[in-house]
Amino acid sequence: MSKLTKSNSTVNDYATELRGLQIELAKLQHYVIEKQIQLLVILEGRDTAGKDGTIKSITEHLSPRDTRVVALNKPSLREQGEWYFQRYVVELPTAGEWVILNRSWYNRAGVEKVMGFCTDAQYKQFMATVNEFESLLVGSGIQLIKYYLDIDKEEQAKRLKDRATDPLKQWKVSPVDQKAQKMWNKYSIARDLMLKQTSSEDAPWTVIDANDKKLTHLNIIRDLLSRVKYPGKDQQILKVDSAIVLPCTVKSKKLPKLAK
Repeated sequence: MSKLTKSNSTVNDYATELRGLQIELAKLQHYVIEKQIQLLVILEGRDTAGKDGTIKSITEHLSPRDTRVVALNKPSLREQGEWYFQRYVVELPTAGEWVILNRSWYNRAGVEKVMGFCTDAQYKQFMATVNEFESLLVGSGIQLIKYYLDIDKEEQAKRLKDRATDPLKQWKVSPVDQKAQKMWNKYSIARDLMLKQTSSEDAPWTVIDANDKKLTHLNIIRDLLSRVKYPGKDQQILKVDSAIVLPCTVKSKKLPKLAK
């Protein structure tokens, strides 16, 4: 099967390749259930980077009983008084379950830091403990995979405009989104610090160039499937585009080329 590229991408090409990958996802889920694996995938990224569409492409044909997508609202008054990770812990996958976090505890390193929704002390405490927290999860048997979807400023502006005018996307419009362009540089600084300090041996980050939505979907699924063990894997369709899938180098703390 030919690899979908920006120059030859068509609706039919995309649908054909996506179907093949979704069949592989179904194989993976069968194995997760059979072997009682706990699979946790975190999706973070710029506002309008395409997290919702990516999640839909992953979960479209998976079992809703054994797959959960978690997108928590802002913390309640009670939750604000709890240990920061507490409300996320209850959402962790049980044996045989696949959980996708549409934004996660990394809200503290991104939007909360930039928008002033947490104190400096809270931010520093999070950054100092998150790696240990994730190592505990991995050590307990949870397979944790983290993706950061990155887009450039012009593409974000285009998507924000589309979101504001499309009646089917009105639910996505928020005060935080409306400040995304004005706070672009602050988000870039927070992103870089987060990726450098929280890409660990146990839970490294993978950055995705998400400027092309279809290529984002295909390449995240390919990368995800290539990193999780399951029988009958079709390796021929799992080659990722190295210009789109950009692993963070843990030892050197060197970041891939990111949107400025």
